[in-house]
Amino acid sequence: MSLADGKPPCPLCGEQKTGPYWRDQRRTYLLCNFCSLVFVPRQFHLSPEEERAVYDLHENDPLDAGYRQFLSRLSRPLLAKLASPCRGLDFGCGPGPALQRLLIEAGHSVDLYDPFYYNDRTIFEKRYDFICATEVVEHLDAPGETFGSLFGLLRPGGWLAIMTKLVCDPASFQRWHYIRDPTHICFYSRSTFAFLAQWQQADLEIIGNDIVLLQK
Repeated sequence: MSLADGKPPCPLCGEQKTGPYWRDQRRTYLLCNFCSLVFVPRQFHLSPEEERAVYDLHENDPLDAGYRQFLSRLSRPLLAKLASPCRGLDFGCGPGPALQRLLIEAGHSVDLYDPFYYNDRTIFEKRYDFICATEVVEHLDAPGETFGSLFGLLRPGGWLAIMTKLVCDPASFQRWHYIRDPTHICFYSRSTFAFLAQWQQADLEIIGNDIVLLQK
């Protein structure tokens, strides 16, 4: 659906009541009035080839101390929730799965999935005690479908651990570095994750401005 035909529905909750949030020189951003997701309409999305070209520029070395420290902001609170050796999934792990290494070092087994780098569809036939998505959910073109699938992969009591920067307010959004990345097409606030927790009947914990833990 083009903007001329009307506002597209929210890709997270499907709500039809979406409206303008911000527009810059490259893209339009819409706000869902139900779940508070801010999203970029599909006509502004990159092609898969363009998207892959951006990801190929990332340098995520699993042995880089600074990168490991960055990821530990998610791994530390998640590991505190895991009482025994667990089976996990690093969803959207990218070309350098450093988080997998951190979690394996802590005694857990971790599968990898990434549509560009580790496209192992067998993970959708398994069940997990935890799933991590670090700097992933802002790239999703169908977040409602993806979150539904991820919660379906979790065992009861399992954890979905997310790292993504949170939307604060329209004034901050206009100056936000996060929207400068053309592969970022969905932006979540605390209200959005509250909606997600209610939808999936999950317990919600938000740590700082970028770590979200949801327990099934």
